[in-house]
Amino acid sequence: MSQKGYNAFVIQYRVGSEKAACEDLAAAISFIFRNAELLSVGIEDYSIWGSSAGARMAANIGSYGSSGFGYYEFPKPSTVVMAYTGHSAYTKEDSPTFVAVGENDGIASPVLMKNRANALNAAGVDVEFHKYPNIGHSFGLGIGTPADGWMDAAVQF
Repeated sequence: MSQKGYNAFVIQYRVGSEKAACEDLAAAISFIFRNAELLSVGIEDYSIWGSSAGARMAANIGSYGSSGFGYYEFPKPSTVVMAYTGHSAYTKEDSPTFVAVGENDGIASPVLMKNRANALNAAGVDVEFHKYPNIGHSFGLGIGTPADGWMDAAVQF
């Protein structure tokens, strides 16, 4: 993302508890918002990206914001980008969501992800769903796979 001219942060989070992991992401958002000038980053129209468990965390912030996990209320992300996760919960106030999954994902069901995307769309949330052929879980950047270019599509979204 930084090579595309965007500021990007990667956080380390506690494992073993979805709530604790989401609290850690909310803490990171709080830190970035409070230190935006020092970090020389903009905080308008930010997005949160995550894959697998990270996508679950990103989706939760897109649903409930940072205040839903014990931190001050900051604007919700303008976009959530979630790749290969089985997360199905949503609210009618979710952030617009870009979804990417491999058709052969044995961990994050493409059907479950499509059902969530359809439910968000029915609730009036802007959603874009991408299912890539002949690929399973954890395709990363997608380079050299059928998911090649998925990050560009997410940026365009």
